Formats: sequence, C-alpha cells, structure tokens
Amino acid sequence: MASTKGTIRLTVAQAIVKYIAAQYTVTDGVRVRFIPAALGIFGHGNVAGLGQALDEYNDDLPFVQGRHEQALAHAAIAFAKASRRRQTLAVTASIGPGALNMVTAAGLATVNRLPVLLLPGDIYATRRQGPVLQQLEDPTAPDVSVNDAFRPVSRFFDRITRPEQILTSLPRAFRVLANPVETGAVVVSLPQDIQSHAFDYPVEFFAERDWKIRRPEPEADDVTRVADILRKAQKPLIIAGGGVIYSDATAALERFADATGIPVAETFGGKGAIQNPGPWHVWGIGLEGSPETNRLVEQADVIFHIGTRLTDFATGSQSLFQNPDVKFVSLNVSEFDGVKQGAATIVADARTGLEALFTELGPHRVPPPWSAEVAKRQTAWRTARDAAIDPDVLFPTSTATDPDGTDAVITQGQLLGVLQEHARDGDTLIAGAGGPPGDVQKVWDATNGRFAHLEFGFSCMGYELPAAIGVRFADPDPAHRVTTFIGDGTFLMSPTEIVTAAQEGLPITIVISENHGYQVIRRLQMWRVGHHFGNEFRYREPSTNIAQSTKAPAPRMEGAYLDVDLVAIASGLGAHAQRVRTADEFRKALNDTRDETRPVVIVVATIPHANLPGSNVWWDVAPAEVSDQPWLTAARDEYAAGLKNQKWHG
Repeated sequence: MASTKGTIRLTVAQAIVKYIAAQYTVTDGVRVRFIPAALGIFGHGNVAGLGQALDEYNDDLPFVQGRHEQALAHAAIAFAKASRRRQTLAVTASIGPGALNMVTAAGLATVNRLPVLLLPGDIYATRRQGPVLQQLEDPTAPDVSVNDAFRPVSRFFDRITRPEQILTSLPRAFRVLANPVETGAVVVSLPQDIQSHAFDYPVEFFAERDWKIRRPEPEADDVTRVADILRKAQKPLIIAGGGVIYSDATAALERFADATGIPVAETFGGKGAIQNPGPWHVWGIGLEGSPETNRLVEQADVIFHIGTRLTDFATGSQSLFQNPDVKFVSLNVSEFDGVKQGAATIVADARTGLEALFTELGPHRVPPPWSAEVAKRQTAWRTARDAAIDPDVLFPTSTATDPDGTDAVITQGQLLGVLQEHARDGDTLIAGAGGPPGDVQKVWDATNGRFAHLEFGFSCMGYELPAAIGVRFADPDPAHRVTTFIGDGTFLMSPTEIVTAAQEGLPITIVISENHGYQVIRRLQMWRVGHHFGNEFRYREPSTNIAQSTKAPAPRMEGAYLDVDLVAIASGLGAHAQRVRTADEFRKALNDTRDETRPVVIVVATIPHANLPGSNVWWDVAPAEVSDQPWLTAARDEYAAGLKNQKWHG
C-alpha cells in the first residue's frame, strides 16, 4: 500500500490484520505471537473487507476455514487454554446468524477467563442502503444490531464506525486480552462498509508490540495474615483451581505441599495442577470429586483456595464445608474471586504468592493426626477408584443397568481405565460437558504429564471436538496424543469440525462413549425428580406427527434406542473411524491409530446407567414443590434435608 511520510493508506480491515500480526506477549522473558492465526467463515458481511485483507496478508496471519462459527471460536478458546493464556486466535464471521453463532463461545471464554478475539461483521454504518440482508431492525434504536448481544458476555466490546477509531480501540482490546484479571471475550464489531474504507494510518501503529503478562506481587501484610491463620489450623486443606496452571505455579504448589503437608484437592479447572504428587494430593473436590476427598473437606477447619472461582460444583452449593469453625483464606490474581467465602486474601499471581507464603510459613507442618486421616482416605479412594475403572472386570449387567439389551459390555468408567493405560507423558485428554468431564475429574490421573483439559465453567456441549483442534494447534508434537472424550449426545450436536481437522491435516482422536442419550442428565433427573423423561435417544412409539396428534395419551419417546451409525457419520466427514465393543478391542484400536496423521474416531459402546461411585455431595437443584406425580415426594424430602446443610460463608 502507498505510504507517505510516516503514514500508510490501508482499509480498516487491512489495518486490523496488520496490527494483529504485530502483537506479541512476553511472560518471564519468553516472547510469542499473541495471535498467530485467524479462523472464520466468510459471508457478505466480511468477505469483501476482512476476507480481502486476510487474503492479502495471509503470510502474516494465516487463515483457517471452518464449518461453524461457534465451533471455530471454541477451537480458539481451547488454543488459549492450552497456551496458558499467553496466546489466542482471532475468529471472524459474517453479520446476523454467523455473528450470533459466536455468542455462546464468547460467554464460555468470559466465564472461564480465557482470551479470544472475535471479529463479527455488522450492518452498514452509513444506513443509506436501508435494511440489509440479515439485519435486525429495532424501531426504537436504529443503531442496535444483533451484535449487541455480545455486550453482556464480553469483557470488551466496541463497534467501529470510523476508520480512525481502531487507533485507540485495538490497543484497548489487546490490553484486556493480556490482562489475567480482565481477560475473556474481546469483540470488535465491524460494519461491512467500514471494513473497506481507507485511511492514512501512522506507520508506527503497525510496529511490533509486546504485551507483558504480569505477575502481581503480594502485599507483605496479606501474606503474614494468611500464614498466621494456616499456622493455627489443625485440619487445613487447599483447593487448587485453574489459576495455578495458568500462572505456572505447579512446582511452587508442590513445594509448598511437600513442606507443609497440607492436602491439595483440585477443581475441574485445576485438574492437573499437581504433576508430581505426594501423599497430600487428594484428587478432585465437589459434586464430581472423590467421595473421600469430600469427607476431608467436610472436616477442614481452614480452606485455602487458590486461583479458583469456587462455583457450586466445588462447594456442593455451599453445603460441603461442614466444620462449624471453618475459616477461608485465598490466593488469587483477581480480588473479586479471592474474597469469596469471606476469605482473608492475598491478591497476587499464584506462583509469586505461593513463593512468598512458603517463605513466611517457614518449617510449619500440619499436625500428624490430619496427615494420617488424609492417608487413610487416599488409600480408600485409590482402592475404590482402581476397581471402578478396571477394564478387565466383567460388569454385572442386568435389566436394571441395560434394559434394552445393548451389545455394550464395558462401562464408561472402564473406558476411561483403558484410556488411562494408554496415556503417555505429554498426552492431553479433553472433556467439557455431560458425563465425561465429571468422570475424568473423579478418576483420571492427570499427573506426570498426562494432562486433562476440562472446560466446566460453562459446561458447553459442542466445545470438546473443536477444542481438540485448538489443543493440537498449541501442541503440534505428534508424539503427544490429543484425545477428546465425549458422549454420543455431544458428538451428534456438533461433529462437523472433523472436516476442518482433516482439511488441516491435524492428528486428533475422538473417543465416543455410545450410551444412547444424555445419560448424565437422566441420572440427575432420577435423583431430583424420581422419574426419567426426554433424555434417552429412543424412538417415539407409535410413530406419529406429534404436532398433529389429537389422541390421548400422547405417544412418548419410550421405544427402542435409536439406530444411529456414528462410524458412518465420522467416516463421511473425513475421519478414520471404527466401532469397538470390548476393552481389548479398544486397546488395539488406540494402539493401531496412535501414529495416524488424520482425525481418528473410535466409537465404544458403553453400558447405560452404569455410573462411577458417587461423590456423596448435595447439589441445589430444586424438585417441584407441588405435583400429582407420586415419585416426587421422596425427591423433595431428600432435597429439603440437604438444604439444612447449606451455609453462608462470609
């Protein structure tokens, strides 16, 4: 493009692409491209603007074509998570439905504090065209478009209506992306005409720029206060969240736990925060945690939560902390999260905070009786866990567990047992919604490099498969296997990015637990309603057009399980796909495909309604207060009993 005396004439879209390509992050002296690629689907709202710019500057910002905008945004978010928030990807979509398809992913990114840059097209800024294709018209607010739906689920939103606005907007957007406290979805909304408008931009705007991922230092008096509380504790326990992983605080936490003996439990986001475990490592906490860990939490007199948002799955809807004298202390880069439960808080980076606290505590160790209790509970859980996932133990099938006589012979827990056998140093197992993330949280050994990538802040079905693409972009080492573990429900919701993985030549593995439905919700339904309805994949019998049916009783979906060929679907989308039945067949399939260079899909029939040992934690999901259905009485009574254990901490 022509340039004169310190300026260069570019379209808005060209300037955005050039700016993005010149941004870097620096963490502990390590410098990497902040956004090394863009993903998207073109339409009339972005093809002539961003599409042209990405074509012209493809060498600077490579482009990945996708099948669904939500899935592409999920891939970008997974890349950011796997990159520990040092990098992310940009995603563009056309106006209207293309843009709105990214709103769910924006919510996921913001909830999970993960950076992603979204560049949706928008309606014309000039308005002389009248209403355009896919425009939402608000008679009271002509400047409103569907992109305003991003505002409540984003950490930064701006609509560019003048070319020069990006001179201030883009630096502000990247500041948010790079800030671990504020990060989340960053949305720069781009009217389709403005994308193609030209402007004389300062040349220095496109100079390489470094964004420092900062490590806030703790204040000394906060460290002293927390250390004093921990010294007095008889039964302290640490809850490690995702902040431990993002801040590279794993080694610091292990050193701290080795020195003090304080047991460490992990949230979904913190799964894998411990890589070199000691006798103090007590696995997962909460609704899908180890039942033995939860019994320790009930006894604890001081809870030290690190880098976590403390959602209801971790706290059992505030019913888990049963010690009447329990106190809370915390370490969090975000004061908003740190002060939860009324905690005495160290506002700092997890690594720097743990290092300061380690020095302050000196030779302190927990009382021996607490260490003995921790060891006893851990031994009990390992015995129960190993038995539950042993793939070579014949599960006692019955009409109660397998009412329709499927050909399944292993449970979902045993499927995880085979995956655990197969896992090597550097492998990543991904799960995000339904039963799989809960089972992974409960029984997966995410230590010694066998990583778990769990998205359970938003629990978004459809994240998991494109997440494998994002994780593979972040870890291209072919020796490291990237495996997504999902149910047939999630697979059927959004399988199409298999095509994108095949197109990009990405070796990813999708393991599908075929259990014929949304079985984890059926399990919840049986617990909180006492009767199942609408969650299994069954034929309606007798078959009818239900919208035209006038007969009572209305036919229900209570026929045989649906006959769906998941292997054919995956094969048709470009994967090497196969179906296995036994543990040995699954082992062979994993071994045979370990070095496959294209997407792999392995469908494993698993026994419906065969669950891992329960966590014995209450969860606040309220049954109907009134109903003529007799089975609800017991469910309501059980719920009411649990309410008595719900406490306010503050």
